[in-house]
Amino acid sequence: MKKIYYKYIHSLYLSKLSYAIATALIIGFLMAYVWSVIFPALKFLTLLFLFLMLIDYLLLYVGKTKLKAERILPVRLSNGDDNPVDIRISNRYPFKVFVKIIDEIPEQFQKRDFEIHSQIPAHSKFSTRYYLRPIQRGEYHFHDIHLLAKSPLRLVVRNITEPAQEMVKVYPAFLEARKFEMLAFTSRLTESGSRKIRKVGNSLEFEQIREYVTGDDIRAINWKATARSKQLMVNHFNDERSQSVYCLIDKGRVMKMPFNGMTLLDYSINSAVMLSRIILNKYDKAGLICFDHQEASIIPADRKKVQFSLINEALYNQQTDYKEPNYEKLYAQVIRKIRHRSLLILYTNFESLSSLKRQLPFIKGLAARHLVLLVFFENTEISGLINQPVNDIESLYIKIIAAKFNMEKRIIVKELRNHGIMTLLTKPEHLTVNAINKYLEIKARQAI
Repeated sequence: MKKIYYKYIHSLYLSKLSYAIATALIIGFLMAYVWSVIFPALKFLTLLFLFLMLIDYLLLYVGKTKLKAERILPVRLSNGDDNPVDIRISNRYPFKVFVKIIDEIPEQFQKRDFEIHSQIPAHSKFSTRYYLRPIQRGEYHFHDIHLLAKSPLRLVVRNITEPAQEMVKVYPAFLEARKFEMLAFTSRLTESGSRKIRKVGNSLEFEQIREYVTGDDIRAINWKATARSKQLMVNHFNDERSQSVYCLIDKGRVMKMPFNGMTLLDYSINSAVMLSRIILNKYDKAGLICFDHQEASIIPADRKKVQFSLINEALYNQQTDYKEPNYEKLYAQVIRKIRHRSLLILYTNFESLSSLKRQLPFIKGLAARHLVLLVFFENTEISGLINQPVNDIESLYIKIIAAKFNMEKRIIVKELRNHGIMTLLTKPEHLTVNAINKYLEIKARQAI
């Protein structure tokens, strides 16, 4: 009985057109008290309206449910990217149906007015696509799909609920990984102003002996091979491979700062995922260290096939309380567990010179044993304040303070470079491309 009630009564609604017609008839009956001659016509129109509503009801409800819907989701969603979601509807009615599609998307998106309007011809299928941009990692739960269907009469609305509960995980950004991967191998990462880097020294990894061509280093001429072949032959070397590169991600309070809905921690995690892919494709060993106020979690650098999956899964599961990071424990673990010289790419943030000086002894200690690249962020909100026009004393004061904070970032860069520590100061939205460019530059210079 309850099922019948839900199917035939609870799912029944009147359309806006029905309410408009009913309102017009009520006004007409009120006017009939003054002009009684219109009463018969109103009575006929009311009966006709009720008859059409009954016909409309029978059209939508007689027989089995003839409107079906399904949601097509990716296996996983990419954090910070636009992810496609497809809705497919099958119309088995012998007439065109007007449909309002309401998809119960996860609560993380906070979209309370999400709906799609469409017209589906008789005995046909319809497909539509929309995009979702998650801004935090974790599990996202989709719920049912509601179809509010109307026949060509448009007097009655039937609510058809299609069970479509599904959970999908949001992983660190991976949709752009292939794009950056291809750009890295074609040397077209020019967005950040990268340029061709002159190599310092020669690579030690021998590849082959080949004929001399203009531009080859004459110091690489193989005189024995030249004597045998009677033409100039040179030794050709590859870039050194199997070098260890670790991404160190600070999970402390300084990484909680939001930009465009995402925290600096999520920007760093997305960058580390893409950079790890490039590292592995360059035949280097990729590793990961995530640290906060407790012990650091370490994935040792390796080139095995499952390494990227291990890094991706570890970054997906990262949780933090955004407390003060413990650089002393980080230094102790790195010295103890990473024995050979490696490239350490440290994702963190410093807003003032005093905050840097508290951690500088430990960063210098890491730089004494390894090659350290410290990546931190420009405050784009402050940069926006600097460019605003000055209209009064208050706006001038705000602009001066903003310029002071902006200058302090440059002083931090200079302080780090004075201690022989490489730095990368970047906007959050340009983090990935700048980090990949810097890694390729370091590799081209053979600095590791």
